[in-house]
Amino acid sequence: MPLIDHLKRLHAEMTAWRRDLHAHPETAFEETRTAQIVAEKLASFGIEVHRGLAKTGVVGALRAGSGTRAIGLRADLDALHIHEQNTFAHRSHNDGRMHACGHDGHTTMLLGAARYLAETKRFDGTVYFIFQPAEESEGGGRAMVAEGLFERFPVEGVYGMHNWPGMPVGKFGVLPGPMMASFDIFEIAVTGRGAHGAMPHEGIDPIVAASALVQALQTIPSRT
Repeated sequence: MPLIDHLKRLHAEMTAWRRDLHAHPETAFEETRTAQIVAEKLASFGIEVHRGLAKTGVVGALRAGSGTRAIGLRADLDALHIHEQNTFAHRSHNDGRMHACGHDGHTTMLLGAARYLAETKRFDGTVYFIFQPAEESEGGGRAMVAEGLFERFPVEGVYGMHNWPGMPVGKFGVLPGPMMASFDIFEIAVTGRGAHGAMPHEGIDPIVAASALVQALQTIPSRT
């Protein structure tokens, strides 16, 4: 897939954006600096800016032509609670936080798309640029919807993408319906009873029971 010449000219600038975001990662609902950068850049492109949805969410609105039809383009803002061990200059400056899932790249890509569309306006309708906080297990998208995202910015559909380091450059992976993995969180409490080491038969050892439980749970995906 060939790159658009207009975007090629933005390559160095977009690289600098991503490296700055990578160096200053912020986790769920704390993306204050990141949101400020996004809002300032959107405004500098001449895009209408809305802030405050789900605390740190940002939405940009760009209209061209009739402006009657509308779509959303979405990226996520947050980093993970991971200590970065890289040594390059733009490594994380925030201890215990890292853009290990590529959201710095997602934010940069959407900013690049916003600038391109603002400068060319080669479309007829409205594009909403949706920058979502707290994608990593904290439900930022759900919070934006609950606070009226689509009442304020009604769209026919929302488009987003996720980086995939193992995929060749220039290729896209597309699938109808759900595609990427998600997860749920649950807790299991194993209750035991203590005993003297010389009389283990009088106790209930939760370590052994929990170890057996972990092994048994692994058979659910492997045998189903």
